[in-house]
Amino acid sequence: MSASPTASPVAVPADAAPVSTPAVAPAPPVEAPADITPQALRGALGRFATGVTLITCVDASGARVGLTANSFSALSLEPPLVLWSLRSASASLAAFEQASHFAINVLAEGQLGLSRRFASGKEPDKFGEGLWSEGLGGAPVLAGCTAVFECECVARQVAGDHVLFIGRVQRLAEAVLPPLLFHGGRYHLLGEIL
Repeated sequence: MSASPTASPVAVPADAAPVSTPAVAPAPPVEAPADITPQALRGALGRFATGVTLITCVDASGARVGLTANSFSALSLEPPLVLWSLRSASASLAAFEQASHFAINVLAEGQLGLSRRFASGKEPDKFGEGLWSEGLGGAPVLAGCTAVFECECVARQVAGDHVLFIGRVQRLAEAVLPPLLFHGGRYHLLGEIL
């Protein structure tokens, strides 16, 4: 599809009749539960498709720490800021709270196994698979991702039952690879371009 040329402004007389557009029936409203339960909220949030990331750091002893998350988001272009959140009850919270840097490894669709590996609480050596290198501040960086953001942690904020982490992007990389997606509690592949 080619881009359409920029249209010239057209003067409209002040007494011109308004242009009518065809009426479109609004979608029926979806009833919100009287009490929004965590399960209902999780279900509704699951309707928002996201990418899948492995977020990594090193703890105070230098050990590598990582987890699967889809709570990653852009925050600012100037300065370059991103954010993500972690449950306050997470066993990894202390490591990320003390870390000066973290890496956000945006997974490609061929890295589904790594996503599951890092989401498991039973995996003794999460970093036993994948090609890893040491990034800024020691944060592990995964090869073969569709994008990697190496960040200095500039702010932490408790919000409800999570902690928000804001990072200033200090180094990034990207590759033209199809991303791994998550929607409705399941992994998905990228569909056709519309």
